[in-house]
Amino acid sequence: MYTMLSGVFVMVTLLSVLVPLTDGAYCSGWPDPTAQPNLQAIYTDPPQLVQTVQNGKHYRVGNGQDAFDIVHVWGDPYDMGFAHGTLMKDKAKQMIDDVWKYMEDQIIEPINKTIHFQGWFLKDVADFGLDAALDLELLATQRHTGLYFFEEAKGLTDAAGIDLKKFLRIHMIGELTKGSCSMMGSWGSAVEVPGSLLQLRALDWAIDGPFKDYPQVTVYHPTNTSNGHAFANFGWTAWIGSITGMSSQQMAISEIGVSFPDKSFGSESRFGVPFTFLLRDILQFDTTLNHSLDRITNAPRTCDLILGVGDGKDQSFRGIQYSASVANFYTDTTQEPEAVWHPRIPDTVYNGMDWLCPGYSEVLARQLVLYHGQLTPELIVSHIVPIVQTGNVLVAVYDLTQNVALLSNARASYETGAKNAYDRQYVRLNMTRLFEEQATATVVST
Repeated sequence: MYTMLSGVFVMVTLLSVLVPLTDGAYCSGWPDPTAQPNLQAIYTDPPQLVQTVQNGKHYRVGNGQDAFDIVHVWGDPYDMGFAHGTLMKDKAKQMIDDVWKYMEDQIIEPINKTIHFQGWFLKDVADFGLDAALDLELLATQRHTGLYFFEEAKGLTDAAGIDLKKFLRIHMIGELTKGSCSMMGSWGSAVEVPGSLLQLRALDWAIDGPFKDYPQVTVYHPTNTSNGHAFANFGWTAWIGSITGMSSQQMAISEIGVSFPDKSFGSESRFGVPFTFLLRDILQFDTTLNHSLDRITNAPRTCDLILGVGDGKDQSFRGIQYSASVANFYTDTTQEPEAVWHPRIPDTVYNGMDWLCPGYSEVLARQLVLYHGQLTPELIVSHIVPIVQTGNVLVAVYDLTQNVALLSNARASYETGAKNAYDRQYVRLNMTRLFEEQATATVVST
């Protein structure tokens, strides 16, 4: 272990109980100190074909209760949406209905809430009702949203028989809520395999919500370059925004909602591009990290976030402090926020659960220092994520150099076993093969 890293480890251990001088409130909680590694074997068998339709294929991958859907779609945005809706019609309708009911319940029920909505949105609901409040948010963001989104939504809802307005309203949920998540990017001296770029996206959100019942990877194959290149959304059936994913350009995204900012974030806004669409644009259209940084800099931004963007072509990664007021980019030598519980680690950028979150950030730093120079995708899922206890809904670990992803999802309401994604079995996805999948003219159902 490097001398400097040993010093960092000691500093984090000794000073983690101290409250650093800063100007923000802190998130509460910390990982269970008795948390255990996840030593389950990673599932490596290839996906199994279920059905093909015009412009689409449906596969299943994974072992037993840890299996999930992979949906490939080809064509223009409407075609891809229509294929998605045709293949997943019943699940898509149920997913949208379940999310809508969940949103209603979370707003109406005064106790036991696990999604906390923006205050201005709750005021709109009180003044105008849920439908109208969401329509106001759609109006506030519509001119900043790519036309492809509405075309794809129309295709999907036409095929699945879903109300288009309800579908569009559901896709505003990311702008209206706050989630706690974690991310990291590691390269150079931090990783075991020279030349590797490893990236983590751990989603901590509504574990009691319906999302866990519909895990899906959607792989897009645009047939016109004006619609971008191939990319994959890691999310849920009928969800066409992006919060997790990789592209055929060896790029990937991470995202953390910020509930505990400091004053450097400035203000938020409801008028701008929804971040789930901006992240999708990065996956769909950007070919280099610099393209993504320019996109973020020039975007009309909305809410407080931490983003991560990695580019495996040159092993480059940036963390981004993101709000309506600022877009600040940092790497390992300029890691933010700077605090004793959030030390800078060579060739690693990381944030644990929020901006000001000593309990989780300290444990994440400790594990990253402990395994510095040994990091592999397998070690991250076995000895980093479960010890930090981050990623209750979904965990994605990207190897952007090898074009591989390890993916785990939370226990569905109809399943047994460990509840949180970080404690369940991971599936290895060969992203090169997924992006090279070819469309077929033959319609098959098995």
